Amino acid sequence: MTLHLLGIGHFHPDTEITNRFLEELSIGTDDEWIVERVGIHSRRTVLPLNYIRETRNADPRGAVEAALVSNAIMGSRAAEVAIARAGISREEIGMVVSGSSAPDSSTPAEACTIAAELGIEAPAFDVDSACTSFYTQLYLLSLMDPARVPDYVLLAVPESLTKTVDYNDRATAVLWGDGAAAAVISTRHSGRARILANTLESSPAGADKVRVPRGGHFTQNGRTVQTFGIKRMTHRVAALRGEFESDARRFHFVGHQANLRMLESVCRRCNIPADRHHTNVEWFGNTGCASSASVISMNWEKWIDRDDLAVVGVGAGLTWSSYLLRFGSDA
Repeated sequence: MTLHLLGIGHFHPDTEITNRFLEELSIGTDDEWIVERVGIHSRRTVLPLNYIRETRNADPRGAVEAALVSNAIMGSRAAEVAIARAGISREEIGMVVSGSSAPDSSTPAEACTIAAELGIEAPAFDVDSACTSFYTQLYLLSLMDPARVPDYVLLAVPESLTKTVDYNDRATAVLWGDGAAAAVISTRHSGRARILANTLESSPAGADKVRVPRGGHFTQNGRTVQTFGIKRMTHRVAALRGEFESDARRFHFVGHQANLRMLESVCRRCNIPADRHHTNVEWFGNTGCASSASVISMNWEKWIDRDDLAVVGVGAGLTWSSYLLRFGSDA
């Protein structure tokens, strides 16, 4: 089944966690240490800075109440951009699918709360696969019976992982930022781009390597996860390049925005030139399942009809996924 991308959108909250702010928490880090290791200068959060400063988010259960912006609001803001770019009305959306690494609630589904914010009356449900949630939503759509898929499907991935961060732990405090992405997908109506060759793979034997327990802090085996991420992304970029790269088209790479140094390692291994590698992790941090889609959205006006984007993600599970985003009406 062919999936068409008609519009994509993103949203980041206004409150900024700079490296200077993290230095002031006295957790054994500074700007030089952070930039050298992960290449991040700043990130956004739904939490008030005073809340982080005073509590260090010692009890993540209080973070949902303290948040200035909910996942439903973030998801709906990103969706508004996607719907406008798609050139359709909200009333034409026939299904809403959401996903997050750290949903505000398990019941109701966040797809329902996002749909309610938008005033959409349509089937709504969640598909959560940690940082690969957006990829998994696309993969699930590709497996459906085209005759039963509505004309326009809204995918949303709001992510507020700063609510799960222990701000006494420099290893995680430097990484995470909050944000959302959304997309309007159709199996019947063409748009600016097509989604090709989407894949999804998992190795549940590594399920304990990245965890966000209910009401608890984010934890991961950082070294193992980074090695896994570099290896899997490198493999998927090489596979997409081998299948689709041609002299007639421009081959780009948009990876999971885990950290800049990890992405640079993939580029070196795959010989991706700097002008074909696109990121936002430097200024927005790792926004989890919203990360790669938000990069595509932030560059939406720059893509031309000869562009192919190798979009590759990794996440807890352990799970990895990819697709090729091909721009052009005759692609």
